[in-house]
Amino acid sequence: MPTTDRLLNVTEAASMLGLKPKTLYQLKNERRIPYCKPFGKSLRFKLSDLQKIIEESTTPIQEL
Repeated sequence: MPTTDRLLNVTEAASMLGLKPKTLYQLKNERRIPYCKPFGKSLRFKLSDLQKIIEESTTPIQEL
């Protein structure tokens, strides 16, 4: 499995995004963040999805 498709647990994903786990659960419940539950078990987040969210929410610098 490529490194970018590694699955992160709630604590790891929240830390990566600078959020509290409670906020991450809220975003999941509002369907504002992609997630998976392999075999119907624990909630997981793809590293590649989180990296995409960070990339899309990054404001580029403005050249003078």
